[in-house]
Amino acid sequence: MNKLNDFGYVDKAIANIRQVVDKQGENIRKAAELMADAIANDKLINVYAGGGHTTLAMGEMFFRAGGLANINPLMETALSVFNQALKYLELERTVNFGASIIKYYDIKEGDLVLFFHNIGINPATIDAAEEVKKRGGKIIAVASSYWQNEMPADHFIRHPNGKNLFDYADVCIDDYNPVGDAVVEIPGMSTPIAPVSNVVDFTIAHLLEIECCRICVERGITPPVWNSANAPGGDEKNAAYLKKYKPLVKSL
Repeated sequence: MNKLNDFGYVDKAIANIRQVVDKQGENIRKAAELMADAIANDKLINVYAGGGHTTLAMGEMFFRAGGLANINPLMETALSVFNQALKYLELERTVNFGASIIKYYDIKEGDLVLFFHNIGINPATIDAAEEVKKRGGKIIAVASSYWQNEMPADHFIRHPNGKNLFDYADVCIDDYNPVGDAVVEIPGMSTPIAPVSNVVDFTIAHLLEIECCRICVERGITPPVWNSANAPGGDEKNAAYLKKYKPLVKSL
């Protein structure tokens, strides 16, 4: 049997993940400290995504087997891939739409919000970040320095204020997503295929959870973690967390 030719995709994805692990470890630790602080103070860890496929990273952290039970997704279906594609694309470029989501979820002073948006320059991301800071919240930002630094100042998808997500963040985690996202070139094709952003951002999400739980245990705190609802006894083990968090998390 001939070996599958992935045109280097797996190696490129792993190399991207390895770059994050090797270069962003300290930032991941700082972010995880903020997450552990939220758990210690019996607060939610809010997660926001600035549109399109980055909303999947938010979904990866929510109500997930082995995931933190105090995750509160600031979900707006209109910005997600579950909306019509051209509609969410237009909305993520609409000024003030992101701010309205933060207002709806009523982020307060001292609240923690984890942002995912590998591009990190669109209005839905920038307005949401600005609203969080206005309200005295803290921001962990997962985004790409390549997109933020390489996009022209007058690029039409930028927020009119010209700022980047990292300009608002208390902790920045660079996912090193290349401009264009897709990393495989097939001979005979002019358009690259096979994006890596979600593979890398999902990994960052789990690295944050792992480090957060390690810190909690080090502090003598038991972090709230979901069991698989599909495994025997899962529903029974999750019952106490559902009772606690269902009144607090709108998406439960």
